[in-house]
Amino acid sequence: MSDSLRKVLLGALIGALLVGFAWHVAGERAKRAPVAAAGPVPAANAATGAASAGTAQDATVAPQAVAVVAVPARLTKFALEIEALGTARANESIDVTAKISNQVTAVRFKEGQQVRKGSVLVELDSEQNRAALAVASAALKESASQYKRSRELYDTKVLSEAQIEQIEATFRANEARVASATARLNDTFVRAPFAGRVGLRRVSIGSLVAPGALITTLDDTSTIKLDFTVPETAMAAMRPGLPIKATSVAYPGRVFAGTVASVDSRVDPSTRAVTVRASLPNDDGDLKPGMFLTVRLAQPQADALVVPEEALLPEQGNVYVFVVADGKVTKRKIHTGQRKVGSVQVLAGLRSGEMVVTEGTQKLREGAPVRLVQRTGSVAPRADAGANTVGSAAP
Repeated sequence: MSDSLRKVLLGALIGALLVGFAWHVAGERAKRAPVAAAGPVPAANAATGAASAGTAQDATVAPQAVAVVAVPARLTKFALEIEALGTARANESIDVTAKISNQVTAVRFKEGQQVRKGSVLVELDSEQNRAALAVASAALKESASQYKRSRELYDTKVLSEAQIEQIEATFRANEARVASATARLNDTFVRAPFAGRVGLRRVSIGSLVAPGALITTLDDTSTIKLDFTVPETAMAAMRPGLPIKATSVAYPGRVFAGTVASVDSRVDPSTRAVTVRASLPNDDGDLKPGMFLTVRLAQPQADALVVPEEALLPEQGNVYVFVVADGKVTKRKIHTGQRKVGSVQVLAGLRSGEMVVTEGTQKLREGAPVRLVQRTGSVAPRADAGANTVGSAAP
């Protein structure tokens, strides 16, 4: 096919397309002509259309206010009440052991016996130690006599100063040997370092004990130390002398009264809690070391800022509330303290009288417009005087 023929066919195709397009445009104009000839749209319909367009535009520009229930944060009397689990510990507690390796010759206590400070609990073989003490005592006696005579001779210038110093050194050395032998002999008597109650016997007569081997236990339970933990937020209220009450499942209906003795100097970084130690009198010995007790303590009422518990929004370890101001909500982080049924103490992040949302928080976002309603459906009054009313009446 020649080039001239190709050009002719291409031109014919383009011309056909232009004719078809012109025919389509003419048809569309013919369809619209009857509508234009029918005259203007009635005023009512035009108004309705304009109103619909305005409503759609308003909905795009100004979102609809969310109906929420909000209450003001308020100052009220708030009593500190804490309940925790504590572990009872003896006032003093040790494992009774021997200081030397030797054979047991006598056991001077009974299991569970109350002993006094200094009481002999176990005797070890002491024959060699007694003999060593006797030898050291004899040498000391001889050197003491010689030293006394030498002092008289020194006063008369019979002995030189160097000689008297040598005799005195021997006397002092023998004194030290007697003291050492006495200490080794005393180590064969295992004594109670404080008054308390002994536990189970772990040795028998004739058994060989090594240094550090357990013989028995000794606990002073006249006073019980009760250790328990409280949240970091309650640490400021913990002070020595604060009264507590403790109960045990072992003694239903019985209450053990005591006081806070001390507060640990460190806060556990993993639990954000601090250990508190209380002191409980235990003259009758009913409380045993290792028992679990439920601790309750209360502080006199003081003014505190509180909000309803349902207003809290926990997120990633923090606590937030939605605060209503000028018809909009702001998400604010707060620090909480103690809790009671339905109420939470606010330590920081909120002021008295500020409105916090309690119902409808799931529909809110930062800066969303709101209208306040009561649970009955009527409009709730604004807490901030002088401000414009938020929203309109509830439907």
